[in-house]
Amino acid sequence: MKKIDEYQGKKVLVIGFGISGINAAHLLVKLGANVTANDKATPKNNDIVDDLEADGIKVITGDNPISLANEGFDVVVKNPGIPYDNPLVAAFVKQGIPIITEAELGWQIFDGHLVSVTGSNGKTTTTTLTQLMIAENAKHQVKYAGNIGISFSKIAEDLGPDDTLVTELSSFQLLGAPTIHPHIAIITNIFSNHLDYHKTRENYINAKLNITRNQTKDDFLVINWDRDEWQKIAQRSQATVVPFSRLNKSHEGSYVEDGMIYWRGQEVMPTKDIRLIGPQNVENALAAIAAAKLSGVTNDAIKKVLTTFSGVRHRLQYVMGYQERLFYNDSKSTDIEATEVALQGFDRPVILLAGGLDRGYTFERLVPYFKKHVKAMIVFGECKDKMKDAGNQAGVPVIESENAITAVPEAWKLSEPGDVILLSPANASWDQFPSFEVRGDKFIEAVEELTGKKEQ
Repeated sequence: MKKIDEYQGKKVLVIGFGISGINAAHLLVKLGANVTANDKATPKNNDIVDDLEADGIKVITGDNPISLANEGFDVVVKNPGIPYDNPLVAAFVKQGIPIITEAELGWQIFDGHLVSVTGSNGKTTTTTLTQLMIAENAKHQVKYAGNIGISFSKIAEDLGPDDTLVTELSSFQLLGAPTIHPHIAIITNIFSNHLDYHKTRENYINAKLNITRNQTKDDFLVINWDRDEWQKIAQRSQATVVPFSRLNKSHEGSYVEDGMIYWRGQEVMPTKDIRLIGPQNVENALAAIAAAKLSGVTNDAIKKVLTTFSGVRHRLQYVMGYQERLFYNDSKSTDIEATEVALQGFDRPVILLAGGLDRGYTFERLVPYFKKHVKAMIVFGECKDKMKDAGNQAGVPVIESENAITAVPEAWKLSEPGDVILLSPANASWDQFPSFEVRGDKFIEAVEELTGKKEQ
């Protein structure tokens, strides 16, 4: 951990009691700050409040009182998910008070080698693969943290100058990380996500590009080269651009040709040997390979990881096989693009479980994928009628169900040996579940109840 005095004697407000907020509050005390912690909700677990207060932190719960904007705070550390038009946050914006996220705080105290990953889809898998690959050859600690569910600042506290940290960073986190400077930055892809938060696609892109804003020509931007738009986005970086591509050959980076993965013209391994299924995971592997090779990782280490790693929970996760059916949990597919790539990963008939929060869009884009890959659909949630319309357009039988749990036995009734039963909702979970993780866990529980087996 790097010693800094930036917060010594400063009055700091932490808004939000998520994992990152709680860790940030405790860290700020160590850094000499006078800390107030605020959450709109009242925690059900009193231990959270007790621990904060025991560390000398003033705690305010049950509201985001606007009066806090008049208490002379020097810095605000905001939970990434709280929008900037939140009345309390907006009041600090109007005053010009610095508003950062815990990722910025983590960067400020980090004293090692930073690799950071962002993108619309594939962030967690790419982050995990990159960490595993670098760790295979490392003589020092290699950890991961960030949006993957582990506090950046908490892990950074325990790492030294020779250690490596691979961080998954969301657009929300990056908006509040003005000085972050990874040596290697990865952009997996950019679609049109979170426009309810960012308002426009350009705002969303700009937030993602914060990952490379402070990079120089001595740093590297590893970026997907499969779309013209992404190639143009790369021109906005000062870093050395390293492309990865499943569709376009480029000797400057990692790419696929005739079923073989290459790094700068040298063979690495066949794509068929990657344990993770689907074209999206080939792309995730290519991104991780580029970062690993830039970090000096050997081909043998890369092969070991890619031939053994079976996936991140909720991201096209293989759950189990039962009576010649295969169950997959892809609850993290909260947008159309993620479900598109999930469906392309299967050469077996798919019974698709889909639906969720209605964000106002329709699903015509999925019709060709339904026609090619899906034998039946179970739809649920706020947007089930729109999802049903797309299924009808594709000529696929559609059944309505209450949610992703009740859909499991319905899917089983429709299935035959050789089928895949896939939860890939193409929508957020918030109409029925607090998170995609809870939705995926409940799906797995329903599969276990149906089969009498535990997930593999």
